Amino acid sequence: MGDSTDGSSNAALRAQLTGQNSSSNGWLGRLFGKAETETEEAPRTVAPSAPAPQAHGMVNLRRMRVEDVAVPKADIVSVAHTITKTELVQVFRESGLTRLPVYENTLDTPVGFVHLKDFALRHGFNGTGNGDFDVTRVLRPLLFVPPSMTIGVLLTKMQTERRHMALVIDEYGGVDGLVTIEDLIEQVIGDIEDEHDAEEADLFVEEKPGCYLALAKTPLEDFEAAIGRSLSHHEEVDREEIETLGGLVFMLSGHVPARGEVVESPDGVEFEVVDADPRRIKRLRVFVPSGAAVTQNG
Repeated sequence: MGDSTDGSSNAALRAQLTGQNSSSNGWLGRLFGKAETETEEAPRTVAPSAPAPQAHGMVNLRRMRVEDVAVPKADIVSVAHTITKTELVQVFRESGLTRLPVYENTLDTPVGFVHLKDFALRHGFNGTGNGDFDVTRVLRPLLFVPPSMTIGVLLTKMQTERRHMALVIDEYGGVDGLVTIEDLIEQVIGDIEDEHDAEEADLFVEEKPGCYLALAKTPLEDFEAAIGRSLSHHEEVDREEIETLGGLVFMLSGHVPARGEVVESPDGVEFEVVDADPRRIKRLRVFVPSGAAVTQNG
């Protein structure tokens, strides 16, 4: 990173030192210690041809590194230290995030992060509270980690230091990515729904006529039935290969779209990616144009 400053260089040094030492206190530490002991003492009776382990599990704590799960720098939602109160409220609303990195000049010079709770306590959830606004007054310190750290070590460190978010720093002191404690835990137990995800009973809701907010795992048939039209009748879509809205969007785009990306179907239906990480789509906003209904295939 050509713009590295003393602040970012210090961040890189802290990240390197963090990778060398980490406390194992707390329930996560006890859990990791137990898992490691069991792994080392278990009899090696598995045949070489045994099936590969599942995608999630305790083994990922030692096998996977921070760089394997971090959100790329290009996809990080962050704000400048000069942001206004109105602008910050808008970013919180549009992103659905509760923690936002704050930077000077560029993201390579981070100064901390702002938590929605801290902002709301001082200025109200809608930013209507009295008093002058300066985001630097509500900043919390950031955790800096190297990309080579194993996710088990970082998970323990986050629990010990009560941090839920960390920036990944490269060898030159620049920001390389972002990782949350949720990203790490999901590598062990699978997907977990956070406070912004729709309730299980409400896989999708109609925000206004023709506009729906939906979880990517919403069954495609259920959504098509609700809106009264088929979304998968196009030549680009192999209906037998997809079962969910997320699968449809992935097939239409040909890749895992990033947060904020809009994917349009041939008949004009637009899918805005509201929430996603490098591995999967999480939430979508679907815009169904009026006057162009397509009857469902039988």
